[in-house]
Amino acid sequence: MARQRAFDREAALESALLAFWRHGYEATSVAELTAVMGIRPPSLYAAFGDKRRLFEEAVRRYQETYGAFTTRALAEEPTGRGAIERVLREAAAEYASTEHPAGCLIVSAAVNCGPESAEVEELLRGFREQAKAAIRRRIDDDVAAGRLPAGTDTAGLAGFYASVIQGMSTQSRDGASHADLLAIATLAMSAYPPPPPTGT
Repeated sequence: MARQRAFDREAALESALLAFWRHGYEATSVAELTAVMGIRPPSLYAAFGDKRRLFEEAVRRYQETYGAFTTRALAEEPTGRGAIERVLREAAAEYASTEHPAGCLIVSAAVNCGPESAEVEELLRGFREQAKAAIRRRIDDDVAAGRLPAGTDTAGLAGFYASVIQGMSTQSRDGASHADLLAIATLAMSAYPPPPPTGT
């Protein structure tokens, strides 16, 4: 019979997620991971594969938990403007929370990676591009519904808001408060174009 694992896999994964979030992918060693997860290296490899596969699983967990607010806001709000404003406001709260590391794991975890971590950089870049595309789809919805002028540069506007979100993550890691990030969110929404005039 296969011997059962003597540790809580979900708790271990959560500990790994927080370590990667706090220090980044490359700076988080296997020794540190096994220490925070409370397991020995053979158990890590048996349960998760290698460090990169552990990181990929941690990223998926992050998206389903701490980072899920973006997907919910973009899906649930009736207008693109409302969805983006909700994303920014919830990002301000989430990124500045003292209950976990500051900022966004998807933004910060591969900032200082070398060539040997190119696959990790590409993984996170892909998630950021997916988020930007989802923002653009909601802006396109507003154009289609007549809430934005027909000639709106939806790609440029989506890139702007993706940049704001990434910048808010960096600012929070530099010590920006919830109020600081909310102020950024409010200013960013002033860039959202007004609806076209009616009756013309």
